[in-house]
Amino acid sequence: MLAAAGRRARAIVVRAGGRRPALLLALLMVAAAPLGGWPGDGPSSADEPDFARPQRHFRVERPASLDDSAALVVYSEIVDDLVQGYALSRDPVAKRYREWRRYNWAPYRSATHGERFVNNYGNAIGKDYGRFEEAGVMPVGTILAKDSFAVTARGDVYPGPLFIMEKMSAGFDPDGGDWRYSMILPDGSYFGVSQGVQGERVEFCRSCHQVAKEQDFLFLVPEENRFRAYRLDRLTE
Repeated sequence: MLAAAGRRARAIVVRAGGRRPALLLALLMVAAAPLGGWPGDGPSSADEPDFARPQRHFRVERPASLDDSAALVVYSEIVDDLVQGYALSRDPVAKRYREWRRYNWAPYRSATHGERFVNNYGNAIGKDYGRFEEAGVMPVGTILAKDSFAVTARGDVYPGPLFIMEKMSAGFDPDGGDWRYSMILPDGSYFGVSQGVQGERVEFCRSCHQVAKEQDFLFLVPEENRFRAYRLDRLTE
């Protein structure tokens, strides 16, 4: 569980040489997060968080820049703990999302998710998400999930929320593409659910996605991180 994992310190050494990443020594502090942020992961004192109605994701302070190989190593070390933590919510998506297709080949840092590293998963109903710019309007029942983690410049790693978008029946939110937004914290607690428990906390998700209205309110995987953009020489370089 995450609380137990938080008492463990893991040193990750990424092999150096050639064009592989230089030595990375990261202390993984994987623990259940307090509401709204993590050590080194919150807004500055000049930008105090409004937990009741945030305007954006709480940002990671001094986020690290990891190459794809390093991000994959970190993710492989913490993903089981992430899944166990999210599953405490008893949300069916939290329990199953790792069985779904992943649309990025390595975790990438997302500015729209507070500079956390994220992965994009989707259920079978939403398979057209993999067409990216040509995806069109997603069918009812589409579920997209992003797990996340934060890495600071000094090498500390912290679990992040599970972000969920679900396409609801017509009329749920016509002006928002009928998407429902949910956020589950690493300890399994709900930060908020659109038109549900603490829904006001995730209103900023809806507002942010309005800028992507022309592509069914979806933010897409960066082109260089898509599986279709994967190059064999990334394995051999």
